[in-house]
Amino acid sequence: MAVSAIVMIFAFKTVTRAPKILVFCKTSGFHHNSIAAGIVAIQKLGQENNFEVDTTTDSTKFTEKNLHKYAAVVFLSTTGNVLGDEEQTAFEHFIESGKGYVGIHAATDTEYDWPWYNKLVGAYFKSHPKQQQATLNVVDSTFIATSHLPRVWKRFDEWYNFKSPQWQDVHVLITIDETSYTGGENGNFHPMSWYHSYDGGRAFYTELGHTDESYQDPMYLKHVLGGIEYAIGK
Repeated sequence: MAVSAIVMIFAFKTVTRAPKILVFCKTSGFHHNSIAAGIVAIQKLGQENNFEVDTTTDSTKFTEKNLHKYAAVVFLSTTGNVLGDEEQTAFEHFIESGKGYVGIHAATDTEYDWPWYNKLVGAYFKSHPKQQQATLNVVDSTFIATSHLPRVWKRFDEWYNFKSPQWQDVHVLITIDETSYTGGENGNFHPMSWYHSYDGGRAFYTELGHTDESYQDPMYLKHVLGGIEYAIGK
């Protein structure tokens, strides 16, 4: 009887163990100084919201064996070609197994020669004007990453123009009003954040997060937290 009780307690602890995410921030192009602030902020989100956080710039961590222990991977302002062929295959299998992906800011400035990744992240970076204040429109307030945001959200950041968009395959959460700033090139429909189910897994992307100040902004951090919680399947 005592042995059975111990087994049941062990099984319960195993099932309820906190999920773990991997924050990947390798850059082979431009390196965002805000990556450091982003790592600290995401670690704090994990401590406050019951998920564990590992961080790395080492792409050799992308093996099927190592990725298996994570519920989601966050690409935090990665740039350029950051994964080799075998690492790409391991990551594809990770998503196919039902796991999650979060892309933050320059995650769209990543892996331009990998069509699978273009469909996962939803678009590629094309260009950006100078950093400035702009008006964002929250077009879906029912999602976990946007339910706390005002319908019209004015903030200062660096605003990307996109190429190779996959708008038909993603659920858009936030758009930007190009009349509220200078340098927009995507027209009347210019998404800034979205999510979708993809290849067996879940993907969330937010363009926001260039500045250090973003990672001290409670509304932005709750936006990122919602994306992470979606990706890990909460």
